[in-house]
Amino acid sequence: MKRVILVGNGAREHVIGETLKKSGAQVFTYGKARNPGLLELSEGYEVGDLKDFAHMQKFARAVQADFAFVGPDDPIADGAVDALLALEIHSVAPLQTVARLESSKSFTRDLVAKYGIPGNPKFKVFYEDNGVEDFLKELGGNYVVKADGLMGGKGVKVSGDHLKDIAEGVAYARECLTAAGRVVIEEKFIGQEFSLMSFCDGVHTVEMPAIQDHKRAFDGDLGSNTGGMGSYSDANHLLPFLSLGDIEEAREITHRVAKALFEETGVLFKGIMYGGFIATADGVRLIEYNARFGDPEVMNVLPILQTNFVDVCEAVIHGDLASLKVEFAAKATVCKYVVPNGYPENPVKGQKIELEGVPAGVRTYYSSVDKTPEGLVLSSSRAIAFVGIGDTLAEAEKLAASACDSVKGPVFYRKDVGTAELIQKRVDMMKSLRG
Repeated sequence: MKRVILVGNGAREHVIGETLKKSGAQVFTYGKARNPGLLELSEGYEVGDLKDFAHMQKFARAVQADFAFVGPDDPIADGAVDALLALEIHSVAPLQTVARLESSKSFTRDLVAKYGIPGNPKFKVFYEDNGVEDFLKELGGNYVVKADGLMGGKGVKVSGDHLKDIAEGVAYARECLTAAGRVVIEEKFIGQEFSLMSFCDGVHTVEMPAIQDHKRAFDGDLGSNTGGMGSYSDANHLLPFLSLGDIEEAREITHRVAKALFEETGVLFKGIMYGGFIATADGVRLIEYNARFGDPEVMNVLPILQTNFVDVCEAVIHGDLASLKVEFAAKATVCKYVVPNGYPENPVKGQKIELEGVPAGVRTYYSSVDKTPEGLVLSSSRAIAFVGIGDTLAEAEKLAASACDSVKGPVFYRKDVGTAELIQKRVDMMKSLRG
């Protein structure tokens, strides 16, 4: 029985821990707060700062971990994997130098350009504001401004959605320059976004089912960007607006990026390569990479993983993915997040919530909630994710929505995630784009 250190304490880590345990592992969690779900399934639980690597190492030594799984982006970018490797504990997560794939937007754009990998937009990296306005005009006012570092999914602003004109684009670019010393400005793609996450052992990649996430807070894709209000995947592992060719284009980009990372750094990327892609009239383009599982996307894929997850993790670590057949059930999934009223700008917190009659078969994953003697109490971020699994998207969506309705308290959720009406709008848009 493998002993695994799981770093992190959100819903993402809850489903990772659940899947590890189902695959025969003993889970020992190191998190910055006590997640009710992880508390229940962990053999040991240590609360500590995710940047306190000395504390993390002490816990890892004490439990004699066989390997680690680092969930969140911040500790990966800060070097948690490097710190654990100093104890000869390997991780399903990349070392700091190749984790720049996520922690530096400019590094990734430059890498893709240098190695001639398709998918990049027209872009420039700026280290001062000289030339910013001219480039925004060159892009015809259809642009994206990206903060270079980790921003919790909220550092990207798009013309027409968040920025109304070139003056606002210049102002936000200056904010990014002040914060990080550089900013990426690129052309705006028109199409439908999708996520394609891959297990990667540094050489080989194994793709998971395609997923579409919903960042906006409210129904109809309105409101501010969030960490993700919900996501869905279809039973055929495509999405209704994608073709097999789209998936193959995205897979090829990821495979070539993994190869380029090694050529550039001499370090193999071992972990989860999460490609954010967009299907356009002219094929698939790359939006960005993450160096870990997405939240909520991980909750669409791990519950339907049929291959032993410990075996997958060890294949990633030992560079042996090519010899392992990784399979997912032919099921549709819909994940919906319940969040505090006022989220994301002014969320209520400290308020009690209750779960009354969650439908059988729905998966429940805890995120920013505290378990107190009085019951579950809201924090200031996404609270609980519910995942419906069914033979069809309609069946999965109905289950997830019913579970969200079972939560009593000052919360809301996006009712349109995974619905036929919203998905048809995506399909119609792509039909229009591609003729």
